[in-house]
Amino acid sequence: MLLKNKINSIKSILGNSKVLTSREELYCYAQDSTNLRENCVLPDCVVYVETIEEVQEILKFANKNKIPVVSRGAGTNMVAACTCPSGGIILNFSRMNKILDFNPINMTMRVQPGVVLKDIKELALEEGLFYPPDPSNYKVSTIGGSIAQSSSGARALKYGTTKDYILSLKVVLADGTLVKLGADTIKDAVGYHLNQLIVGSEGTLAVVVEADLKLIPKPETRQVITAYFESIQDSIIASTSILKSKILPSTIDFMDNNSIRTVEEFSCVGLDVTKEALLIIELDGFISSMEYQIETVLNILQNNNAKDIQVAKEENEIEKIWGSRRASFAATTRLAPDVVSDDIIVPRENLVKLVLGCKNICNENNLQVCIVGHIGDGNIHPQIALDLDDDNQFKQYLDAKSRMYDLAINLGGTISAEHGVGKEKISYLDATLDINSIKLMKQIKKIFDPNNILNPGKVFK
Repeated sequence: MLLKNKINSIKSILGNSKVLTSREELYCYAQDSTNLRENCVLPDCVVYVETIEEVQEILKFANKNKIPVVSRGAGTNMVAACTCPSGGIILNFSRMNKILDFNPINMTMRVQPGVVLKDIKELALEEGLFYPPDPSNYKVSTIGGSIAQSSSGARALKYGTTKDYILSLKVVLADGTLVKLGADTIKDAVGYHLNQLIVGSEGTLAVVVEADLKLIPKPETRQVITAYFESIQDSIIASTSILKSKILPSTIDFMDNNSIRTVEEFSCVGLDVTKEALLIIELDGFISSMEYQIETVLNILQNNNAKDIQVAKEENEIEKIWGSRRASFAATTRLAPDVVSDDIIVPRENLVKLVLGCKNICNENNLQVCIVGHIGDGNIHPQIALDLDDDNQFKQYLDAKSRMYDLAINLGGTISAEHGVGKEKISYLDATLDINSIKLMKQIKKIFDPNNILNPGKVFK
């Protein structure tokens, strides 16, 4: 136990009520949403921080004693980035969950890391504003986790990812130093953009304690088109044809036949299980432009062999459609004891090869896979259902995973679009990134965290 004889020191900083140490309590924090085969390592303690000063004191203590510190929000991460393979301290941010300032004139919002994305979105909407990043778990995931992974979701095609909505950050460095990075203005050309360096760093460089977010005006209206296809190739060609027409949907999402059937069996929403692919296309903007957008997209779909095209205009219809799409992971969990959701991306011109290639790879390894994704930006999520305790299935899964990553890289893509590297993708980093870029990243890590206490064992070997 790393913190043997030191727990009382932590309790003296925070008070007994903010420190969890029982085995039962610690077990809940030994894993995140990642399905893992190996036994989980328990943290030595979990601490509930409520102020920036408390975060500073914990990090000063941890750095002095070289104790690992892992920041944690809702634990919805999919690459074991919130686990603690070396034990140590879990920083639980669930009590730092306040919206500190909302300025509709500046279209900004200052938040603590434990604020749930759903609350950010809903408050912005009250003033006719919009926070676009839209991970499928937005109803529970926190802004701190979104910043750590630079999460995105379906709307990245039109609106970008979390990094595009971060104006400034307050972070605590490994030695407890508080630093403000960036400016609270829409434009900032002073010095290096260190705030952007923190976004996507998975908690390995600093601990985010405040964030200033950029908001944008809410689109006046939105409508959703659904269209089925007899082939995956036709569906992807249709999606690229829409973009060639200079129409930019907020989302173009995809479900393959396995996903359609699995979701329909799970939720009985009336999906056509006989079709090979389903496109979900959301259009938004001014009411005056919507008729033209809808007409253009409908013509393209009809010219690309789409079947049973429907337009949802009412909010309850739209939410029902997105509810089906977001249910894909939960539905897949009914197929086997475990589900591993992956995350790869290629240039759009190579999407057909990626989707069909991943299906073939899984079929060759006798693995059940449901493929969904944000194909408007080239990102797919193969969701593999298996029994991780079955040695043969696990071996087949590792082979499929490696081959899918190789396929994505060979098609000009990369091994993660929005989930990050965490612990699960470390061994594939050398094949993905330029060796000199990895050296630079490690040097940056050393500058920010010389004692390697911040989320060690993640991103790099």
